[in-house]
Amino acid sequence: MDELMDVWAVERPRPLHAGPLRRVRRTVPEPGRGEVLVKVEACGICRTDLHLCEGDLAPRRPGVVPGHQVVGTAIGGGERFAAGDRVGIAWLRGTCGVCEFCRAGSENLCPRSSYTGWDADGGFAEYAVVPQDYAYALPADRPAEELAPFLCAGIIGYRSLLRANLPPGGRLGIYGFGSSAHLTAQLATAQGAELFVMTRGERNRELARSLGAAYVGETADRPPVPLDSAIVFAPAGDVVPYALEALKPGGTVSVAGIHLSDVPVLDYERHLFHERDLRSVTSNTRRDGEELFRLVARLPVRAHTTAVPFGAVDRALADVARGRAVGSLVAVPD
Repeated sequence: MDELMDVWAVERPRPLHAGPLRRVRRTVPEPGRGEVLVKVEACGICRTDLHLCEGDLAPRRPGVVPGHQVVGTAIGGGERFAAGDRVGIAWLRGTCGVCEFCRAGSENLCPRSSYTGWDADGGFAEYAVVPQDYAYALPADRPAEELAPFLCAGIIGYRSLLRANLPPGGRLGIYGFGSSAHLTAQLATAQGAELFVMTRGERNRELARSLGAAYVGETADRPPVPLDSAIVFAPAGDVVPYALEALKPGGTVSVAGIHLSDVPVLDYERHLFHERDLRSVTSNTRRDGEELFRLVARLPVRAHTTAVPFGAVDRALADVARGRAVGSLVAVPD
């Protein structure tokens, strides 16, 4: 194995057009105790990576390598995985295990949690290291490109769906239809939900129709019937009032993004009265990921992906920023 590898590192957080990412050479990391070295086969490109590059998420270490939807092959280290095993690396990378939240099964709220591609180098690289207890054992019979988006877009979408409190056979509204939304939509419809999608971009609306949406409209459009639940995937706070106003009494809106622009002042009568709930989503637990992959194994849920050569990661992030990405973008070796 080579001693050096190519990575994309955040040189300095700034607007994407100013080039915060740089392709550089780094030493291949060595796994520590309880860690696994992984040769990267594919890494999903997430809006969170964009937030990290542009400084919406305050940097936690200089020169960090983003990328937290990693599928690869175990090279060495750890006890859970043997050389050659298919390994998944997700956003959640570590928790303390002893705080009140960890003990209660809410490790996503752990104040000492750490994250791939933020606290430690991630998968925009040829090799990555992951603590074995936070890695996922993935099936070897599905393409790495197809599995990668499930490791963040899928897991966060699944937790957002749980937080949305959708009743069986209920009406679900989805605001924004990117990587996470298109996976969540399939999970919901496979379990009997009726889907209503409000999003910008005709290509995203076409994808929503192809996945069986009963109604597809613009972001500010009012769906033709009251919704039981809604999920806001768009990172725009001004969408939240639209979602709340579309709910029936007792309905729930969950906000999926890690970063959201300011929410406008809400009108109590129009947006919150009649026991409408507004919920945030914070990261995920490992249990969320395990439950998701069990569902994916038995339900007809598939990531619609576009492969991006490793050398074009910076240009792919620009597509995400400008709303040109449809489905999931996944970086693969050049």
